[in-house]
Amino acid sequence: MKVSQAEFQNMKEEIVKDLIARLMEEQGLTMQEAFEKVYASRLFEKLSDPKTGLYFQSSGYAYSYLEEELNS
Repeated sequence: MKVSQAEFQNMKEEIVKDLIARLMEEQGLTMQEAFEKVYASRLFEKLSDPKTGLYFQSSGYAYSYLEEELNS
């Protein structure tokens, strides 16, 4: 399925928003700390590449990868 650049950006931003909210809720991070962790992650690099298709996955799926990355 082909999506426009704007649709891709919106889908990515929704996942990022959810990831930040979950980090704040589940790990007690401040918003700034959560932003920094998400945007500095390898997951964000993959999420930013439309070729990976990661933006089609649920935020829960992406969060499991982020959690694994942060705990390793």
